[in-house]
Amino acid sequence: MLPLLLLVPLLYLMLFRPQQKRQKQWQQMLADLKQGDKVTTSGGIRGVILSLKDDSIVIRVAPDNLKLEVAKTAIAAVTRDDEPAAEK
Repeated sequence: MLPLLLLVPLLYLMLFRPQQKRQKQWQQMLADLKQGDKVTTSGGIRGVILSLKDDSIVIRVAPDNLKLEVAKTAIAAVTRDDEPAAEK
């Protein structure tokens, strides 16, 4: 019985806590979106934010200045111009 009681906190620490942390970081990233940020959607589309709405954003996709409206929840990553470029 004791091993089962020890297993519950271990599962929480190993599985649930890291997932909650990632979810919180992702929600903060979405809350911090601003015009001019470079974003990548979960579908792999890259663009620059032109405008923000409550639950969606409009991005410009190069080279033809195509404008797309996507759901905020579809944003997978953000790269801002003020961040230093990662060294190769």
